[in-house]
Amino acid sequence: MTAIYLMSMLFGLACGQVMSFCFPTEYTMHVERKECAYCLTINTTICAGYCMTRDINGKLFLPKYALSQDVCTYRDFMYKTVEIPGCPRHVTPYFSYPVAISCKCGKCDTDYSDCIHEAIKTNYCTKPQKSYVVGFSI
Repeated sequence: MTAIYLMSMLFGLACGQVMSFCFPTEYTMHVERKECAYCLTINTTICAGYCMTRDINGKLFLPKYALSQDVCTYRDFMYKTVEIPGCPRHVTPYFSYPVAISCKCGKCDTDYSDCIHEAIKTNYCTKPQKSYVVGFSI
């Protein structure tokens, strides 16, 4: 009976990792600075999806670090930099943003990720738009 229980536990853990759907997803963001004349629309990729997680019943008896759950986060990423058009000379017109290359289910690293799940309420432009397409500002 113990062997069957152990095999079912191993099978469940293996399926949990296989059934995690965490991958780069297209995302459109809008960037503007109040000093600049235009808003820039940028298409990039972010990590999004579902990761298997378990909620432990004995939360009161465990240290806080043991309670963190897996999230869909970056495995590999790179930064791209664009120039926001219409900025005066005294304003730095450059904006850098991450591009997800690959993703994984793991602990959220606050060094390069925003680990709070909160809807962005200002993902729109209030100024005339310029699109940014693969190295060109249109």
